[in-house]
Amino acid sequence: MESRTAKIVQDSLNSLFDDASFLPDLYKEQREKAFHSLVSILSTPNHVNKSYLRVALENGNVERIPAYRVQHNNILGPYKGGIRFHESVNEDEVVNLSSLMTLKTALHNVPFGGGKGGVVINPKEYNKKDLHSICIKYVQYFSGIIGPNKDIPAPDVGTGEREMDWMMGEFKSIHPGRDYLGSFTGKSVENGGSLGRSTSTGKGVYFTFRYMIHDFAEVQKSWLKDQNSSKANTVLNMYDQSLTLAFQGFGNVGSAAALDAYQCSKVNNKVVAVSDRNVTLYKEDGLDIPALVKFTDNNEGDLPKTKEELKEADVHAEILERDEILYLDVDALFLVALENQIHKNNMKNVKAKIIVEGANGPITNEADNYFAEQKKLVIPDILSNAGGVIVSYFEWIQGKETQFFTEDEVFRRLYKKMQHTFDHVFPAFFSNSHSLRRTCYIHSVLKLSTVLYRQGKLY
Repeated sequence: MESRTAKIVQDSLNSLFDDASFLPDLYKEQREKAFHSLVSILSTPNHVNKSYLRVALENGNVERIPAYRVQHNNILGPYKGGIRFHESVNEDEVVNLSSLMTLKTALHNVPFGGGKGGVVINPKEYNKKDLHSICIKYVQYFSGIIGPNKDIPAPDVGTGEREMDWMMGEFKSIHPGRDYLGSFTGKSVENGGSLGRSTSTGKGVYFTFRYMIHDFAEVQKSWLKDQNSSKANTVLNMYDQSLTLAFQGFGNVGSAAALDAYQCSKVNNKVVAVSDRNVTLYKEDGLDIPALVKFTDNNEGDLPKTKEELKEADVHAEILERDEILYLDVDALFLVALENQIHKNNMKNVKAKIIVEGANGPITNEADNYFAEQKKLVIPDILSNAGGVIVSYFEWIQGKETQFFTEDEVFRRLYKKMQHTFDHVFPAFFSNSHSLRRTCYIHSVLKLSTVLYRQGKLY
């Protein structure tokens, strides 16, 4: 995975090398040395921390559970990134996700670095007391490297506000008298968390799509026509049209994004399909998303899987196989589940005109290259799913000041910050030959490289 990050950095720097406005004080051999240093620094993590948590379970067994905390880069601020509870967690995955967080915070001008954590478990196989023990042990094992001004974890796949509450409580016990509210974000509101944090990632995912095909297109319609490119035409053809959307993943992020799409009055879109780990639900004239959210809230997060459960939810839908959602003929497919969902074995079956990455890395490199060749528009994770880390930043600020924003204020600030990023990235994307992903990477690497150079970190 480190080689993937190295390629991202190298490709981005190659695009910047001949740009006279980028690091203008560096010439020839000196410039080449600086660029070599940048590749080395940005493609490798500062620290890879691994432990085996010794956890005494309620059934009397003792387990040794692999756990990670990777700290990629902190040139812009404290390390920041979620803690994932999933059986597929491994070192390469956590290193890769930490590097993507470094690029993401740089892209959105959030004063954090990149970090990531993981515990190799399936949380559904443990009861509440055992999960509490695992959280406590995680903090105990990594307490020396985390903290409000060092490394600030947050929820990820398999974790939520409950786990962050437990972890912050343990951090407070280990470090009495020290600031603790900012040691973890994504906490419950009662425990110092921010209003709006739980739905912020999903709202940001849908807002990214909406802003591109409506807000930006509305203001820049004439300019987009002048670009005369396939990507500009894709957006123009969607502007002010009736659109069909599908959401792979209906957890915390996917359900929030789908609900925003359902409720949106600016865009004439309908959610025709949603899926989870069990099933795809499809309805040509649009699903009742609020009813499905209510059902999942009362059924451990699962969508209706049978006709009986659909009747219980008072929802009309066709029941399809789980992965069929990937191949539906829709205008936009939102990938809001896990990584590597679209790959070389299924990429040619994807019919959606726009693909939005709500999860981290749901499209493999090979599939991404294929979509670029096919002129299919992909909105990358680094751009679209930053709502969580942005509102985590707001939560961190609120914890420091012990003054808290209203939910409306949180979302107003979130959309304003994301819009600022879009207004820098979209014009560059539509006026060059790069993919949107590469455009975002170049923007991030430029920011990180400039700060590293200004702080004298290249030699």
